[in-house]
Amino acid sequence: MSQSISVRAHAKLNLTLRVLGLRPDGYHELRTIFQSLALHDTLTVVSRPGPFEILCNDPGCPLDESNLVWRAAEQLWRRRGRRGGVSGVQIRIVKRIPMQAGLGGGSSDAAAALAALAVSWRMRPAAADLGSIGRQLGADVPFFFDGGTALGLERGDLLYPLPDVTAAWVVLALPSFGVSTKDAYGWWDAASGTAKGRRRLPPSDPALTVFQLPSREIINDLQDPVVAHHPEVGRLVSRLRRLGAIHAAMSGSGSAVFGLFPTRAEANQAARSLGRAQIRVLVTRTIGRRAFQRSSRPRDLSEMCK
Repeated sequence: MSQSISVRAHAKLNLTLRVLGLRPDGYHELRTIFQSLALHDTLTVVSRPGPFEILCNDPGCPLDESNLVWRAAEQLWRRRGRRGGVSGVQIRIVKRIPMQAGLGGGSSDAAAALAALAVSWRMRPAAADLGSIGRQLGADVPFFFDGGTALGLERGDLLYPLPDVTAAWVVLALPSFGVSTKDAYGWWDAASGTAKGRRRLPPSDPALTVFQLPSREIINDLQDPVVAHHPEVGRLVSRLRRLGAIHAAMSGSGSAVFGLFPTRAEANQAARSLGRAQIRVLVTRTIGRRAFQRSSRPRDLSEMCK
């Protein structure tokens, strides 16, 4: 009987995202507050003969080396001391997190794949060193090993756990277009100019949450450059605020826009209003660190079926 390991890959929001400037390595210096969401993809790692393969229910999901899941598998395979291409395993992805939306779906899938493959390949945590691999794959990936609410510095990969924000219901408004991370930062660079692009903001106290930060900090610096190219993003932010959101903004590099609501009823009401405008809308909720870690723990489906 082949072994099957299932794991959830949760979405995230950037409650705030400040771009402090350009780094010598070409990346951008960031100060951001990440927040986990209940919305998730599901990955299943199946042990079976043959070369490595990715399957996905979303036709837009790449199934080759351009997928972070593929690169995660290759990195962990080499960490095992294996040569050649990955073999003996298939990863099936059920996608619910929209792609190119600023919700971290690709990074979360990569972190989940690493965790599930480490269990499937019976690797000890010290030998797997998933955090190190995650940082090589992408700046967002390390957040998805712990989740909850966290302050991200440097490229966003230097993480400080924060107290969980007050639980909220989240309305996600999803335009018909995606925004690539490369484009969003390129537009910010162009709008900021070299001198302004190297500005520095005063340091934050890692104990602060989005609701304790000064109002000038509760923004997404990428939002205005993206709105300049896609005005619909700005209209959705304004609409969510008018519908009563505690806080509304674009998440990450976009194109998803989120609104936080204190109750499920208020979130559902706002979602119905947005849906009438033929906007794709999802309703989910924030989850704290402990809930995230319970939910994202790999499960051996083979054992559960015995």
